[in-house]
Amino acid sequence: MPYVERSGDVFVLYFGEEGEPDSENAFHPDWIDRVDSLLDRIEQHDGPAALVTTGLGKFYSTGLDTAWVVANTDKLNSYIDRVQALFARILTFPLPTVAALTGHTFGGGAILAAAHDHRVMREDRGYFCLPGITIGASYAPGSIALLAARLPARAVHTALVTGRRYGGVAASELGFVDEVAPEQQVLTRAVEHAQGLVATRGRTLGEIKSSLYADAVASLRTPVANLESQEALNGG
Repeated sequence: MPYVERSGDVFVLYFGEEGEPDSENAFHPDWIDRVDSLLDRIEQHDGPAALVTTGLGKFYSTGLDTAWVVANTDKLNSYIDRVQALFARILTFPLPTVAALTGHTFGGGAILAAAHDHRVMREDRGYFCLPGITIGASYAPGSIALLAARLPARAVHTALVTGRRYGGVAASELGFVDEVAPEQQVLTRAVEHAQGLVATRGRTLGEIKSSLYADAVASLRTPVANLESQEALNGG
């Protein structure tokens, strides 16, 4: 399950299981519970602080837990609502947020990364991808609204309608990520960037983000209804 470590004033939230470097970090309901609990703890901390999220090994996150969705189609709508609530929480988090993309960032994982203030991606391996079109899976309106609000319009259009995979350099050139780094420096760069912003944490930061992305937040927090399982398999 996810866990947290500290580096100075920066909380580093690891999405994977400690000691298991290649977890796909899919959004199982138990995983969401754990992440929400850790975010509660981080948010309650007093003083300067920032948040970095990252994976271990070759994955940041692959997004929705498709195996769980297929086995629990009767719970699909409430599940998507929970995923989108997590997106909204990160988008408006009252701490500076940085995603350290050390590996593949697919579907809902890419949407979650987009919700962060800043993204650092490994330059040589791993892909940023929104593959719904390739498997006949659409996205909930809130997820589309988040992507439209946070990423360059022409680039996100192409990513969504082609399902193309982007390596770190291409993702940086298109504005999907803010910088790239060698594998061993991705997390270091992310923490350094976050550390430089720790003084901005607090209610005002959260309010600014909430106002800046008000339309996307409203869409993310609007309950979905009558989604077919195949329509939702790729990121909410």
